Amino acid sequence: MGIVINSTQISYFILAAYPNIGLLKYVYFMIIMILFVFIVGANMLLIVVICLNRSLHEPMYMFLCSLFVNELMGSSGLFPFLLLQILSDVHTVSVPFCFLQIFCIFSYVCAEFSNLAVMSYDRHLAICCPLQYNTQMTCRKAAVLIALAWFYAVFAIGSLISLIAPLQLCGNVINKVYCFNYSIVKLSCSETKINNIYGLIVTFVTVFVPLMSVFYTYTRILKVCFSGSKKTRQKALSTCTPHLVSLLNFCFGVCFEIVQSRFETEGAQSILLIVVSLYYLTCQPLLNPVMYGLKMSQIRKTCKSLLFSIF
Repeated sequence: MGIVINSTQISYFILAAYPNIGLLKYVYFMIIMILFVFIVGANMLLIVVICLNRSLHEPMYMFLCSLFVNELMGSSGLFPFLLLQILSDVHTVSVPFCFLQIFCIFSYVCAEFSNLAVMSYDRHLAICCPLQYNTQMTCRKAAVLIALAWFYAVFAIGSLISLIAPLQLCGNVINKVYCFNYSIVKLSCSETKINNIYGLIVTFVTVFVPLMSVFYTYTRILKVCFSGSKKTRQKALSTCTPHLVSLLNFCFGVCFEIVQSRFETEGAQSILLIVVSLYYLTCQPLLNPVMYGLKMSQIRKTCKSLLFSIF
């Protein structure tokens, strides 16, 4: 039986999944730095465009603005830390910062699914109930839905961390490139039944409830599209396609990470597994601003006019 170490006495965790890549670390550093700069620049640009343009002060664009703010939060919780770890020869992280990173990354995941769910509800009202849309989806109602989405994310992950923090640990080695709540639970020498049950409940509420909601709303949307005119179908597809692509892309990344974390192998992971495990934290913040910036004509026009006025 291992020696029990109280988690409050541990000053740091060791991240064991970083491979020894030698001088290639500078190449990876530059690639990740470019990705991070693009993510911050693209999302910030769209947030500024939506905030400054009064014609975009509508529920749909409020939801998009919330989505872009969330991408910035998730990226900021990962990329600066990742850049430092790549250049470092010793891959350690302090306990408080580890919990902070867990809070940022998993709050991002919760808020992303919640935002995508309320966006599907918004599109459902716009396409299935167009005449009642302006009365049923006001800016005030949109603000309340956004606030609830963020409140749930903060509350769910805050509670998760409060259950992890008191655990007694038998070690401090995490087989990941960033802090992961379930990896810390697996290090515990104490009873983790409550942690596992709460983790499963949060996973179900965060992932499967929004997915069921989206499935229902898009079933209704498709029914209206197929029974409507060609123009109605084209308009519905143009507004719903980015949302569906974003949702499916994010689901793939999150589901892969959930499966991998539950069945992770011992020892350092391969570069491919590391890249795929980071997919939902890197591709989504890259994909969303590009998709919505290109597909939404009003955003596209405003971006062009703003950039032309600057340069």
